[in-house]
Amino acid sequence: MATTSGNSGEQVDRQSRILEAALDLLSRHGISGVNMRAVAREAGVALGLVNYYYEDKASLIRAILHRVDEHDRILVEPDPASPPDVQLRKALRRVAGAELLTTQYLSLRLHLWALAQADEDFALINAAAFDRYLDALATLIGSANPGLTRGACRERADDIVVVQNGMWLTALLGIDAAAIERSIIRTERIAFAAPRENGHGPDGPQDS
Repeated sequence: MATTSGNSGEQVDRQSRILEAALDLLSRHGISGVNMRAVAREAGVALGLVNYYYEDKASLIRAILHRVDEHDRILVEPDPASPPDVQLRKALRRVAGAELLTTQYLSLRLHLWALAQADEDFALINAAAFDRYLDALATLIGSANPGLTRGACRERADDIVVVQNGMWLTALLGIDAAAIERSIIRTERIAFAAPRENGHGPDGPQDS
C-alpha cells in the first residue's frame, strides 16, 4: 500500500510539473510557444509522459484553464473562522498579492484572455470559471452586507472585477503601490456601501 501511495504522489508531482511548465511557457511566449515537446523539455520529463497525461495541445490548454480557475476560486474562498466583513476584506486584498502582481503572472492572464476570445471551447471554460468567481465574490458581499439582494451583490461583484482587472493591467506597466492600495480601497467601498448607495436599494435598482 505504501508503494501505491508513493507512486500516486509521484504521478501528481510529475503532472503538476508538466502543467507548471506549460503555464510558464504560455506566460513567456504565448500560445505559439506551447507545444508538447517544449513542455516536456521545460518540465524535464519525457515527451511520452506529456502525451500520457494530455492527448494534445488543446487538452493541455484546457487543463491550464482549469488550474487557473482553481486558483481564482481560492482567492474568494470563505474562511468560516473569520467574521463575514473580514472574509470579504481578505478576498479583496488577495488579488493584489505580491505573487500575482508580477509580469509573468499578468502576462499569463493576458494570453489566457486572448485564447478565450479565439477559441469557442476555451471561451466556454473561461466564462464558466469567471461566473463561479463572480458568484463566490457576490456570496461574500452578501454575507458582509445582508441588506443587499442577491442581484445587487452580483452587480457589485461585477463592478469590483472591473477595478481588479484594471489594476492588473496597469500593474503590467509597473507596480505603483499607492495606486494599488487606492484600487483596493475602491473595491472595498463598492462592496461595503450601504444598500441605497452604488445605484441600488435593498430590493434592487432604484430610480434616481
